[in-house]
Amino acid sequence: MPSTPIKILLVEDDELFRLGLRVRLQQETELEIIAEAEDGETAIELVNQNPFDVVLLDVGLPGIGGIEACKQIKQQNPHLPVLVLTSHSQKPLIKRLIAVGAQGYCLKGVAAEKLVLALRSVAAGASWWDETATKEIRSTFGSDSAQLDSENILNSSNPLTQREQEILSLLVAGKTNREIALALYITPGTVRVHVHAILHKLGVGDRHSAVVVALQKRFIKSDSLLEE
Repeated sequence: MPSTPIKILLVEDDELFRLGLRVRLQQETELEIIAEAEDGETAIELVNQNPFDVVLLDVGLPGIGGIEACKQIKQQNPHLPVLVLTSHSQKPLIKRLIAVGAQGYCLKGVAAEKLVLALRSVAAGASWWDETATKEIRSTFGSDSAQLDSENILNSSNPLTQREQEILSLLVAGKTNREIALALYITPGTVRVHVHAILHKLGVGDRHSAVVVALQKRFIKSDSLLEE
């Protein structure tokens, strides 16, 4: 049976850009744009009125702006993932996004396939920060990273979330997506999303390479592997 589509709130003030996003994203059967907003105030109202799985939020909004909108959305709905759209990724912006609880960002102009993967990833509980953001996060927060949300911020030595490390450990043990899903009580589709996110973060193209990199860099401990 087909899985339930990911319900998205699209927040973008540029009408043409928003239309383009809507048309492209609605080509994906697993994504569904439930509502749209042109400013942060409207987005906050919509979030309080509808059950969304993820908010795709432009950072350069009129009114209160994208940063404040993200902050208020997360204050009222801590478990609702927010993926930010931005035209740039300077260090101060990344620091502010982390502070208000964003799960990550995508640069405007990113390939549609990567945006779709980012949406699926954050909806499944993963974070989505590119290499530039990862380096800036490590540099900015340094030893203070332990004080930050481990699901939102990348560890200074390990870019994987706790859930991703669990899945990677099972990959090392030779488990299939279905076996991983059964072990962690999640769907095979969710496992696939996490695997894609793992490959993206480790900069590799397949599961075998991910396992090799993880073991070389000690992203997972040998004693964490499951034994038959």
